[in-house]
This record gives sequence, structure tokens and C-alpha cells, in this order.
Amino acid sequence: MSQILDTIFKSLQDLLGSAVKIFPAIVTALIIIMLTRYAAQFARRIAEKIAHRTLKSKSLQSLLKKAANISTWILGIVLACIIAFPGLSLGDIIATLGLGSVAVGFAFQDIFKNFLSGILILIQRPFRIDDQIVIGDYEGTIEQIDIRTTKIRTYTGERILMPNSEVFTSAVRVRTAYSKRRTDLAVGVDYNTSLPEAKSILLETIKSVEGVLNKPDAEIDIVGFGDSSIDLVVRYWTKPRQQQVRTVQTTAMMAIKQALDAANIGIPYPIRTVYHFDQERYSDNKRVDRADLD
Repeated sequence: MSQILDTIFKSLQDLLGSAVKIFPAIVTALIIIMLTRYAAQFARRIAEKIAHRTLKSKSLQSLLKKAANISTWILGIVLACIIAFPGLSLGDIIATLGLGSVAVGFAFQDIFKNFLSGILILIQRPFRIDDQIVIGDYEGTIEQIDIRTTKIRTYTGERILMPNSEVFTSAVRVRTAYSKRRTDLAVGVDYNTSLPEAKSILLETIKSVEGVLNKPDAEIDIVGFGDSSIDLVVRYWTKPRQQQVRTVQTTAMMAIKQALDAANIGIPYPIRTVYHFDQERYSDNKRVDRADLD
């Protein structure tokens, strides 16, 4: 019995001795963790100043501040682990982090893909906040560009959350990329119309519509001979916002209709010819004599 007690007592002495040996290292590690908090705040402030001077995108500024904060915490924790556990070398930590990053990468590959796509979008800036774009079946105004998603507000008041990877790899039509935008408005006139007169009326009418820009000049093109009309296209330029485009188009259509009516120029509609036949004389396109029917 005394031998067992001696063994237990010796084990406790060894544990106490080990604790006394590593106690200073643990205290030092805790101090490092506490100092890391202030270091992370300092790094965040420095990153914020640099971001405001060098970056225009608010989302990219936020990303830089978060990256500085997280990086400082990682360095502080790694340093504290090395001091608290002397047998743990920096190479072991790096190897562990490497294996862990591979496992996490497989588990969260979609998240990382959206993350990297978001960074590239913020750096390249193919579009900006409040731009009106078309991506696939969705069209609307850019509300926010996050690290994972791009938020789009549709014209019908809905919010679309598009994964950044899909935005980055898809064809994006930016309707507000330039200061002006062209609209092509189809108009048909009947075949009795003088085309020079029709072109002159359409050109003068579209120039007088409020919201149509003087430069570039409006154009009237004759594009084809339709089934019931000669087809023309009125090409004019407006501001690029969707509401402006729709408003000007409505005003232009009303003005063109009024101008053509005043000039007695008809806007024809499709004509269909209907043939009536005697079903008693014709059966399945085969003619039957009246005498046979009698």
C-alpha cells in the first residue's frame, strides 16, 4: 500500500514540477494573446487609413480592414502556441495548418470560389454600385457587392442574390456603363407613303421629344419591305437609366403617331385574305360536280 502511495506522490511531484516549468511560458502566451487584441486594433486602423487613400471601393476597403485584423490574430495565436508549448516547432504548426487548409478547402470550395470571385470583382470593377445590369434572366440595379454575393434590385422591387462566381463567369450587360444609350424604335408606313417625306417627319418629330439627346444625332433607317408596310427604324439616344429610357420611348411613340396622323400617313396593320368556298362542291380539295350531288 505504501508503495502505491509513493508512486502517486512521485507522479504528483512530477506533474507539479512540469506545471512550474511551463507556468512562465503559459503566462507569457496569455500576455501575448492580450497584446494581440491591441495589435489587431492598431493594424485595423492602419489598414483603414491605407484603404481610404488607395481604394475607392467601400467593399474593398472593408475587406482590407478585415484581412489585417484576422492576419494579426493568426500571428498572435501562432506565436503564443510556440511559447506555451516549447516542444511544438513552427514547422509542425505550418504543416498542421497546411493539412487543415486542404481539408477546409475541399469542404468549403464553393465559399472560397465566391470569395475569390468577389475580390476580383472588387478589384477589376466591371460595374459599380447603382449600375443597372443584365445577368442571365435577371435585370436590375446593383445594390451591394459583398465578398460572397452581389445584390441586385429588380425593376419590380425584388432582391436577387447572385453568387459572385456566377457573376464573374457570366456575360454581364452593363446598361449604365456609358453616359448615353440608344433606343431603336420600329415604325411601319403603308406602301403609298412618300419615303423621303416619312423620314423627314419622323426625324423632326423625334428631335422635338423631350429627353432625346442632341448628340449623337437621331437617325431614320429604312430596313425592309414588310407584308403590309414599309418598315423603318427610328434610332435616338437618351440618358442610360431604365426609367428615362422607358419614359422617352412612350413620349416618342405618342408623338410619332400624332405626327403621322396629321400628315395622313397610315400605320398599317397585317392584312389577311379569307376565301369562302362551297363545301358541297369541294371535299378534301377534290372538286365534285353539281350533277353528281343532285
